[in-house]
Parts: sequence; structure tokens; C-alpha cells
Amino acid sequence: MTSTLKKVFTIPNIISLVRVALIPMFCWAFLTGRDVLALVLVFLSGVSDKLDGTIARRCNMVSDLGKLLDPVADKLTQMALAVLMFIRFYGSSDIWMQRFAWVFLLFIAKEVLMLLFALVVLLMGKRPVAAEIWGKAATVVFYVVMLLLFLAGPDVGVFAQWWSFPPIVVQVLVVLNLLLTFAAFASYFPDTARQILNKEKPKDELED
Repeated sequence: MTSTLKKVFTIPNIISLVRVALIPMFCWAFLTGRDVLALVLVFLSGVSDKLDGTIARRCNMVSDLGKLLDPVADKLTQMALAVLMFIRFYGSSDIWMQRFAWVFLLFIAKEVLMLLFALVVLLMGKRPVAAEIWGKAATVVFYVVMLLLFLAGPDVGVFAQWWSFPPIVVQVLVVLNLLLTFAAFASYFPDTARQILNKEKPKDELED
């Protein structure tokens, strides 16, 4: 029993659980106008995302539970941020920002699809595909773009009353992030589809 608990309550797993717990906290802060607090909590979430994986690898604390918790925390955090940005953009006084709000729904749709695919794979008794370079890059860029929006997004950022990015710059950053996000999704899809169709990865691919 003690050995099992040690495998469950590892430092990386605890960090992943803390990241999940931060989601309702920064949502509450954001929706109640406590933008600085929300910004700090989102920053902590992003830093801890990098921290848990690093600790798991360097301290030999990689576990099956951790491989599940980490991406779930990522997906839930990214969906929450996309929902919050949709709300803030849709409520903007700038008509172009309002019209641009729908883009964030695409981020949400992608994360929902990823979770559904992972659930199907788990129900089949298999392990979901691990994050690859595209997925890791998309996650880092997503956090960076969201933090920039929190800081100085026009009519939505914490410091927007003093200075903000031009709307076109924000739109370009978000669209580029969206393209990278869907590129990451496309990189996951072949292996995930192969798992769902109960086909093994070709030997030459396994050796690459």
C-alpha cells in the first residue's frame, strides 16, 4: 500500500494536480476582475507545466498516472484559457475584437477532440499517444500568447489602459498559434487513428 501511494503521490503528479486546482482559481479571478491575480496564476500554471516534466525525467519519477495527468491538466487549462479569452474578446468594445472571438472556439474544439480520442484509446485498454515536438511547441506558444493577451491585449489586457498591442498584431499571433495547434493535432492523428483501428505501428517507424 505504501509503495503504491509513493508511486501515485510523486512530486510531478502533485504538481499536475495543483495545475488542475489552479484552473477554477484563475477563472474566478479573471471573471471577477482580479486580472493581476489571474495573470499570476496563469503564469504559475505555465511554469509548473514545464517543471513537472523536468522533475519526472531527471528524478526518475515518470509514471503511468503522470503520463495521464500531465496532458489532462494541459487540455483543461488550455480550454479554460480559450473560454476566458472568448468571453473577454466577445465583450470587447472593439467590433473587430468581438468578431475575432470565435477563433478561440477552434482551440476549444481541438482540445475536446483530443480528449475524446484519448478516452477512446483508454477504453480500448491502450495508452494515448505521448506528446511529440509539435505538441510541446504548440503548448509553449499557447501559454506565451495567452500571457501576452493577459498583459497587453487591446481592451482585454491587464495593462491595456496604458499600452496595448495593435488588434492586427493580436489577431496574427492568435492565428499563428491556432495553425501550430492544428499542426500538432495533425501529428497526433495518424498514431491515434492507428491505435483506434487496432493496428500496430510499422516496425521501421518504431525504429526511427
